[in-house]
This record gives sequence, C-alpha cells and structure tokens, in this order.
Amino acid sequence: MVIDGQGGGLGRQLVAAIRERRPEMEILAVGTNSAATNAMLRAGADHAATGENAVVVGSRRADVIMGPIGIVIADAMLGEITPQMAVAVGESPAKRILIPIDQCNSIVAGVTERSMARAVQSAVDALCTVET
Repeated sequence: MVIDGQGGGLGRQLVAAIRERRPEMEILAVGTNSAATNAMLRAGADHAATGENAVVVGSRRADVIMGPIGIVIADAMLGEITPQMAVAVGESPAKRILIPIDQCNSIVAGVTERSMARAVQSAVDALCTVET
C-alpha cells in the first residue's frame, strides 16, 4: 500500500517505480485526498481509495506500507494526516518503508539529504528485499 497526500507527487513516483521494478506486485494507492489518489492511479496503481477510513482499513490488510514519514505523525502534511490515520499506520502489522521528508516539521537525525528521486529509489530497493 502506498499512502500520500497533498498533490500525490511522492506517491506517484513510488507507484511508478514499483510498477517498473516489480510489475507483478499488487499496489493499493491510498490518498488523503482525491488529487493524491488520482495521481497514484495514473501512475499505475491497481486499486485506489481515498480518506481516513481507507487508510485505517488498508493498514490492517497491507503487507507493506510506503509513504512519507508524515504518515505516522498526527496532523502532518498540513493536517491531512489525522491522529486515527497515524495510529492505524503505526499499529499495522505491515512492514513500513518511510521516506524522510522534512516538510512535516520532523527531521530524522543522521539521514543525509538526497533528492526525491534518490529517496524513492532507496525505498523501492528496500521493498524488493522485504519478504511478504
């Protein structure tokens, strides 16, 4: 499952990169808003849903959850991540692959600054090593 909000740019890049490297993988795109959901659908997601309940239900069912680090921080992404969303992702039994984006007023110490494209590539590399 790929989660993103705002314009869905990161989610779009993730879905496209996953589709390229692992075309057989089933991808559920969950947007915090319809623009993010549509961007991920256009990038090749198999299924899509929008909103808080979609994050909650999807988090229970996913094998792997990918997205910006803000998906585990209540009120992140300009308030698009509700406390319920952050808890659902955090409590999920899924493996989480989080991209350290410092736009959520959270800085992950020790993480070197890299381009978004490089961060997406690193996340997809991590996904390819996860056993589901």
